[in-house]
Amino acid sequence: MQQYKYEIFTSVIEEQIKTGIFHHGDRLPSVREIKAKYGLSMSSVQSGFEYLIIKGLVKSNPRSGYVVAYQHNNFLQSQNQLKISKDSNFNKNILLTSARNKPLTVNSFNNAAPGDILIPQKLILRTMQEVIREKGSALLRYYPPNGSLELINLIAYRMNKLNCHMNSDEIIITDGALQALFIALHSVTHEGDMVAVESPCVFSVLEVMANLKLKVVEIPINEQHGFDVEYLKEACKTEPIKAVIITPNFHNPTGILMRDEVKEYLVDFAGEFQIPIIENDIYGDVYFSEKRPTCIKSFDKKGFVMTVSSFSKTLSPGIRLGWLNAGKFYAQAEKSKFSLGRTVSPIYQELMIKLLMKNSYDRHLRLFRKRLNQQAMILLNALRTYFPEGSCFHEPEGGYSIWGKLPKEIDMEQFYEYCEKNRILFTPGTTFSVHNDYKNCFRIVFAEYMTFESFDLIKKAGEKARELLQKI
Repeated sequence: MQQYKYEIFTSVIEEQIKTGIFHHGDRLPSVREIKAKYGLSMSSVQSGFEYLIIKGLVKSNPRSGYVVAYQHNNFLQSQNQLKISKDSNFNKNILLTSARNKPLTVNSFNNAAPGDILIPQKLILRTMQEVIREKGSALLRYYPPNGSLELINLIAYRMNKLNCHMNSDEIIITDGALQALFIALHSVTHEGDMVAVESPCVFSVLEVMANLKLKVVEIPINEQHGFDVEYLKEACKTEPIKAVIITPNFHNPTGILMRDEVKEYLVDFAGEFQIPIIENDIYGDVYFSEKRPTCIKSFDKKGFVMTVSSFSKTLSPGIRLGWLNAGKFYAQAEKSKFSLGRTVSPIYQELMIKLLMKNSYDRHLRLFRKRLNQQAMILLNALRTYFPEGSCFHEPEGGYSIWGKLPKEIDMEQFYEYCEKNRILFTPGTTFSVHNDYKNCFRIVFAEYMTFESFDLIKKAGEKARELLQKI
């Protein structure tokens, strides 16, 4: 991603604000002080402060210069009591989710997949044409059940370059990440087993668990560090938890990045008690900083971590191509995969082989991440501008989504009724828990290009929220 001169000071200030060195309302160093300290021009410093304003971290005060606007908020539910459930609200939630996923001609803010503006259409179609010319009728035959060995080796090589050691003989190519998750869960659990998930948890994970007739144990997410391992440890003292499903890198829906020390601590704990960890790394390549975050698998010394990923979130949702590193559970995973279908689409496998070999995939990712980050900042600024005071919107460090929380006094049924009527489709927070938690929360996705119409929809939703708050 392109670097700007002002980032040498904005990154420092951002870190100081988020770690609590600077607090809400504190005066920041002046433009002249920053200019002298970092050897920047006045225009570069001014651009840096404008960048911090857009991110909602700073505001300009005519009397005090630039002051901290960011407030540390509790976006997530605090849980004191362990919650265990099979499928108490599953049927209602699947109807709600399905109804809100109908194709639209405008930005609906609820589809966690790259929009047309982000899909490298020319690259994909051109490469597909090359594959068809080169492979011909071979694309019409079965490929190996576990996937092309060439593709498997390329994935292993790529992950090893990222300091995440993976053996080629432990990787299975799947029809998307959700199938990989199903295979992983099916390999290490039986009907009625308890599985720990993040709370909030993306609905597709809960759907897979319901189909496998597994019990859900919800573990809260910490805003600063991610998954609450201490809560999991306490849960394991009283309940026979058989597996953990976690999205450590840019958790869906909150966008939170799990810190490395927490990842390592979780792996050590799971290895000690021999609890399989199913790591969902579909957003690992969608980071907004300079460095790709570490996979949990990088800390795995005993083979208890299974990693799931996909190319659908970074290339195109129509490319149903995922993979699973099954670790020590490869034999069970291979049996589960075979029962789900003989092979994954040959043309998609050959497409990815060519993109990975030519380094086209990584070149695409650099522009993809830059555009997505810009979309996130634009949308975040609009949300903070139009929604009422007391609303909280978590700034994502990667991924596709922003997690919002409205004041508890707002009647969310009226809010969603208005949004539904005007086709402003956020995903209600209650769908991210089998216990109907997060009533005043919602997920908003920034994977579509923001148009004037998009801004108008956000403005209307914010004005409705203000109106409902004023009625109290």
